[in-house]
Amino acid sequence: MGYIYKRGTICWIKYYCNGKPYRESTRTTKKSEAKRLLKKREGEIAEGRISGLYFDKVRFDDLAENILRDYRINEKKSLLRTERSVRHLKKEFSGMRAIDITTPRINSYVEKRIDEGAKNATINRELSALKRIFNLAAQQTPPKIDRVPHIPMLKEHNVRKGFFEHGEFLALREALPDYLKGFVTFAYKTGWRVSEIMGLTWSQIDLANGIVRLEVGETKNDDGRTVYLDEELQEVFQRQLEKKNNRKKILPWVFANNTDDSSLKDFRRSWSKACTQAKIGNKLFHDFRRTAVRNMVRAGIPERIAMMISGHKTRSVFERYNIVNDTDLKIAALKQQTYLQAQTGAFAGMITRFENIKGHAETA
Repeated sequence: MGYIYKRGTICWIKYYCNGKPYRESTRTTKKSEAKRLLKKREGEIAEGRISGLYFDKVRFDDLAENILRDYRINEKKSLLRTERSVRHLKKEFSGMRAIDITTPRINSYVEKRIDEGAKNATINRELSALKRIFNLAAQQTPPKIDRVPHIPMLKEHNVRKGFFEHGEFLALREALPDYLKGFVTFAYKTGWRVSEIMGLTWSQIDLANGIVRLEVGETKNDDGRTVYLDEELQEVFQRQLEKKNNRKKILPWVFANNTDDSSLKDFRRSWSKACTQAKIGNKLFHDFRRTAVRNMVRAGIPERIAMMISGHKTRSVFERYNIVNDTDLKIAALKQQTYLQAQTGAFAGMITRFENIKGHAETA
């Protein structure tokens, strides 16, 4: 049987589990509250449950390491992003006991990140990592925590609006260095992610049949993808093949660096300079992704096929990318005006015919 004793004015309890003594502070001076905690611990032991004292000793740092280990073992593509999120979380929660990380404390962290200028989407990625940390701890055998705190997420305003009109794309491509022209042409037409195009190797290209493939596991969503090249893109890849054959060193990448024998990496300086020269404002490379989807939809390609080409997994992209722009809205207004004018004309014609019929009837 356990018992209650005091250290200074604070009540402590002592109890036994499998013959091993445990001492725990009740953090109260009231003997009645200490008695309730002692009874709770004895009940947990009698039911074969883990003593609450074990949960009291678990620290956030131990749980944070578990998520990173899990992402490394499973080779998850979001490992780097998760590492960044964990670094921010550690600034607030490092050294804390897991049981002390409550919803109010999490909300305090959110307020601090907002004051630091972090975007809602960034904070939500960190909160998602925190939620994953607690869920992994609860799924352990034996579990490392006895409950997962409620973690409220922030509302994200993530409607994407950047697009390239065709003239803007042509102006940008003309302003870019030669080694980037084919690269951006492929991005403009397929909507593939920049990392997917950078990582393209010749083993993924079938020029004889005009096919580019990404195998299962090579994409962000792990789905495979096949794209058939039109005439312009076939010419792009043919020129890239000629460049490859003219190099001193045989490279596996389709789009290689212009200055040395390495894969294409950072081209931000060339991109920014070309945007300025083309007078198109501060465009993002990711705007190609939105543009390709919109262009395919405008061309009458079914949404399902457009998603298969660009690599979007869910249809929500069509809402998030806000596929319409000002030109689309103007065209819609003109179409509606034309339709209503036609209806007005048809109605006027009906009235005229009715009046004529009525006139003939009265004459007769």
